[in-house]
Order: sequence, then C-alpha cells, then structure tokens
Amino acid sequence: MEALKDLMGYLLPAGTLEYFELVNVLKDKEGLVLFLEEKNEVPEEYKDQTFHSKGFYPQVRVQDFPIREHKVVLSVKRRRWEDPDTGIIISRDWDLVMRGTRLTKEFAAFLKEVLR
Repeated sequence: MEALKDLMGYLLPAGTLEYFELVNVLKDKEGLVLFLEEKNEVPEEYKDQTFHSKGFYPQVRVQDFPIREHKVVLSVKRRRWEDPDTGIIISRDWDLVMRGTRLTKEFAAFLKEVLR
C-alpha cells in the first residue's frame, strides 16, 4: 500500500497527498477522474485554537496532466472548519488552479511553454 501512495505522489501535483486523500478513481469515456478529499486536519496557523469540521465546500474539477494518453481530472473536495465560539469559517489556502482556467498550475505552465 505504501508503494501505491508513493506512486500517486509522483502523479499528483506536488504536495497534494500532504493535505488530501485519494478516495476513488473512476474511468469514464473521457479519461480518469481522481477523487480527492481534504484530510480533517486544521491548517497549521489555527492549531492552537478549537475548530470543528463543517464538511466540505462544493466539489471542484480541475484538469491535470494526462496519464498514459488518458485525460486526467482531479475532483477536489476542500474542507471547512468553524470556530464554535465565533462562528468564523476557515479553510486552508489551496493554490492549485491557474487563475482563469480549470487547469492545475503545473499543467497550465506546461501547455503555455509547449504552445509558444
């Protein structure tokens, strides 16, 4: 099982497995959909405060590098936490998507370079 996790670390955007778990993989007519759910670990900057998980934000789909000629889509569910005393909602600052696209930053940079 550890070997599979290591392999996924090479296939997913850098650092993804630090904060997300791969919960499902689906092959459809267009390619692979990798379902990622954020781990229930409060962001480091809030570790000294009490927060409770309040579920997930709506799922977001982002296109990533193809794998063996299969289009790859990451279906990402980010968590949110609530401070029970103030009602303030927090989430981890996740900077995966290239602004104005539905592509991972790494994939968008690659395409930009190739299509010059």
